[in-house]
Amino acid sequence: MDIMKKYVKKSIEDLGFTEFTEVQKLVIPKGLRGSDIIGCSQTGTGKTHAFLIPIFENLDLDNHDVQVVITAPTRELAQQIYNNAVFIAKRSDTFIDVRKYTGGSNRDKEIERLKKSQPMIIIGTPGKIKDLAINENVLNVYKAKVFVIDEADMALEIGFLEDIDLIAGLMSDDLQMMVFSATIPEKIRPFLRKYMNNPEEIFIKPKELSSLNIEHIFVPVKSRDNQAVLLDLLKTINPFIGIIFCNKKETVDQVVSFLFTNGYKVAKLHGGISPRERKQVMARINKAEFQYIVASDIASRGIDIDGVSHIINYELPTEMEFYIHRTGRTGRASYTGQAISFYSPGDGQYLDFLENKGIKIVYKDIKNNMLVDRRVRNERTKRKQGGIPGDGDALNVKRRNVKVKPGYKKKYKAELMKAKKKELRKKSR
Repeated sequence: MDIMKKYVKKSIEDLGFTEFTEVQKLVIPKGLRGSDIIGCSQTGTGKTHAFLIPIFENLDLDNHDVQVVITAPTRELAQQIYNNAVFIAKRSDTFIDVRKYTGGSNRDKEIERLKKSQPMIIIGTPGKIKDLAINENVLNVYKAKVFVIDEADMALEIGFLEDIDLIAGLMSDDLQMMVFSATIPEKIRPFLRKYMNNPEEIFIKPKELSSLNIEHIFVPVKSRDNQAVLLDLLKTINPFIGIIFCNKKETVDQVVSFLFTNGYKVAKLHGGISPRERKQVMARINKAEFQYIVASDIASRGIDIDGVSHIINYELPTEMEFYIHRTGRTGRASYTGQAISFYSPGDGQYLDFLENKGIKIVYKDIKNNMLVDRRVRNERTKRKQGGIPGDGDALNVKRRNVKVKPGYKKKYKAELMKAKKKELRKKSR
């Protein structure tokens, strides 16, 4: 690749890149040429550096005005992009002004500083950038030559597309736009057609839809309510860190209150929490002060919480693709993890979708404080008949009484295989 600037080369070297990822190999050359790009790839494929490297390579170091605008749908994602951008900028002998604009910062100070000077690279949430650029008219986004929209499908889900539309409408016709997303929903297509000029579409087919290190367990709720099943489940597992996902912030609050009443110390993460409080919660999570985190989908992408061994879908996400984003918080690197989801008879189509995507579902139930296998024949047939996969012999899995770190599953998988082989030998006699 035609990367010439010394500080960019130095950054790549310091990052320890011995070889570019697939998305980087495809995006960087097109980004360097100034092409409009639609990049469809999952989280963790290296797309942040795929757009940052050509941005810095093409940056005019003599122009101390706005050249690049990068939006991310959450403060945490914006912070991560900002950290990566600053890492590269610091290796330049010429000062590169990179600024982050998200909710919760000192707005008056930001406005005063912008009146004195403009950043070369803007990174922030759409709402905050719109506020400074349109409401206050102090941020010169109209001068930008590059506009990057990261996690576009999530921005659509949260409701930021209108803000992004207003920001893009201020920019010049010869703008280079790069849009990255795990999926490209149809609802976002009209926006892309409106602003992009013959975009080059890059689709990175996942080598695996879900990490092979994740065991996907589905537990029926039947006639019981989710809270009762959750309480039973927490008696059977002992994660290093477990994230309990809910679809709405109101449900997050209800589950947190319920668990607190039952003696559990839990953290909560959702869009209704103030930036300051969320920052404090994340700091405490990183210090391992909580064993459980109850969260909405704001935490399902881009937020790296080290040591997540269990994901619990208290509710299945309304968008089936988001199942992958949630469960992708565990089973990272060489660690193993469990994704445990609650389901009901009406979720048959959902289960079919996941199985058609290649996810191997293990059906279990909770009995006597243990997760037990449900021996099921013709699961799909039973689902079509309105039944929950279900009854029959059970294979007990011992309860874990000691708090464990990621990687613990290897021993238990071995134990499970021994038990299954023993069961098969009995049947063959």
